[in-house]
Amino acid sequence: MSKQGQQVLKQVVSDLGGTPRAGQEEMVRLVEDAIENQKHLLVQAGTGTGKSFGYLVPLMLSTVNTGERAVVSTSTLALQRQIVKKDAPAVAKALKKVTGQSPRVALLKGWNNYVCRHKLSGGYASADTLFDSVEAMEPPGGAGAPSALGKAVQRVRAWAEETDTGDRDDLVPGVTDRAWRQVSLSKKECLTENCPFWDECFPRMAREEAAEADLVVTNHALLGIEAAGGSKILPDYQTLVVDEAHDLASSVRNAVSVNLTGPQIAATARLLGRATTTGVEELAATGRALENALLEIPEGWIRGQGPENLEASIDVLAGQAKEIARELSSKSSGEVTPQIVLARAAATDLATALASLQCRDESIVRWVTRNQDGLVSLHAAPLHVASEMAHGLFAEHPVVLTSATLCPGGSFDSVAQSTGMNFCEEPWEGKDLGSPFDYQKQGILYVAKDLPAPTQQGPSEQLLLEMKQLVEASQGGMLALFSSRRAAEVATEYLREHTDFRIFSQGEDSLGTLVKEFAEDGHACLVGTLSLWQGVDVPGLACRLVLIDKLPFPRPNDPLIQARNQAVERAGGSSFRVVSLTHASLLLAQGAGRLLRSVNDRGVVAILDSRLAKASYARFVIDSLPPFWRTTDGKVVRSALTRLGEQAKEV
Repeated sequence: MSKQGQQVLKQVVSDLGGTPRAGQEEMVRLVEDAIENQKHLLVQAGTGTGKSFGYLVPLMLSTVNTGERAVVSTSTLALQRQIVKKDAPAVAKALKKVTGQSPRVALLKGWNNYVCRHKLSGGYASADTLFDSVEAMEPPGGAGAPSALGKAVQRVRAWAEETDTGDRDDLVPGVTDRAWRQVSLSKKECLTENCPFWDECFPRMAREEAAEADLVVTNHALLGIEAAGGSKILPDYQTLVVDEAHDLASSVRNAVSVNLTGPQIAATARLLGRATTTGVEELAATGRALENALLEIPEGWIRGQGPENLEASIDVLAGQAKEIARELSSKSSGEVTPQIVLARAAATDLATALASLQCRDESIVRWVTRNQDGLVSLHAAPLHVASEMAHGLFAEHPVVLTSATLCPGGSFDSVAQSTGMNFCEEPWEGKDLGSPFDYQKQGILYVAKDLPAPTQQGPSEQLLLEMKQLVEASQGGMLALFSSRRAAEVATEYLREHTDFRIFSQGEDSLGTLVKEFAEDGHACLVGTLSLWQGVDVPGLACRLVLIDKLPFPRPNDPLIQARNQAVERAGGSSFRVVSLTHASLLLAQGAGRLLRSVNDRGVVAILDSRLAKASYARFVIDSLPPFWRTTDGKVVRSALTRLGEQAKEV
């Protein structure tokens, strides 16, 4: 570690009243080396390492010494806010004391994360877009008091007059996605310089701040758009750090995926009809033909060429959308109105979506879904995003990927492959820093080896009884992580019927509120699915039991999983090991990581899947988890939980 890096880290730790951590010091050294020698770095930094300071100290020190901008990307809102509001300001303060310089930090999100003043003022009265149609501001059936949607929009309008950022996440309490769509828009829908509110435009001001900042904090979705080459969003930068990098590939894939329905095309045609008549009726008719073709197709993966009427409709519709977009783009600046801009954006979005759907080779996966109302959707997503990341994000400057879980099975290879590190000309190094936690003394990993193997039918009676016995021993304090929504609902109902603990269930309130109340109670249970497997941070005895119903293997009928399996098998690999087992191991490690959040925490991770004690692949999964003390003896675990429950009473 450089002398300055050592001084800044020491100052940060001192300012916060902390103590030095060997893993954090080693991370500072590794990141300094990656920046200086222009190479890539993968760092697994276990919970408690303090990895945000481990990369922020050398990153921000480099910006003040070289004048070169750096970017940090995260996937969760909680970490993004922590960096911007707490960690980066702490490092900037320490840098000021050591170097006399304080780097500027800016937060950058997608355009539609900010409120649009012009839209709030009524400038976009006809604001239905390709993926949304406007709902009435009043309840159906007549005038009167505003609907819940109208009240939400009124609240945003009042907030917009006092906020400095216009950032949705600064609106507390928040509003629904439906309400937010009424007050925001995408970059393509913006009038830009032609807008009467351009000087007060929140997303424009955010981009100006980012262009002047030394450190820009953003999210994986924007990285995905940048990697795909669809738009230049980020200002030029020298170094990129990707935190929560285990989510990077899926976040990038989600950012460039598309879906299309008949009603979306109909809404687009109506919007286009307000701006032009050229080809609109023909586009609407082709949209109906596409919808009819989709109704004849079963759900699932479209392998290769689809039915002739489907492919023909996609091709014709793509040509029509391109032609309309071209005609609208030819309008002179004097003709540009909100309706023209919205129509041009909608036509461009439709043409872009159809271009992906036109791809019939194995690089794009296409599939059909039906919801409970019978709505049929056509989807497309890239099979791999590694090449886009390697060439669109990682080329020509050092990149650091970090997370508490980057080594499924004890190896960086799968993450390096999925993120594109293996495609880069620059060398990369992988380093596991471990954790400051004494896992053998702080935590127990319990595998219920005598339970029946899990099935698709949901939690067995034996599993539910085992859960009840464990939570009664611990006297609450359980975070229960289930692999499906239905399983979580069954568990919630069972706990409420058979125990007297307060049971918080995902979906019954905002996630932030549920976690807060769970943490404050001390003897409650929080039950949920995938959103709770990552990002929940409840230190102390309030979370002393993390229960996981089964190994989180991906759904076998997921079209993307099916396509990835086929690609691996054609290459001579094991699709189960490369795709399913790696996916399950990474997610399981994230879930198990909810238990210990500080060096003083104690508790049990209980996995109620007997396959982890018997299957041939169990060792791979175990090697992906923190090194807890392990047992399959339920009596031993219940005794330990009883002691923890008694301790929790005293807190």
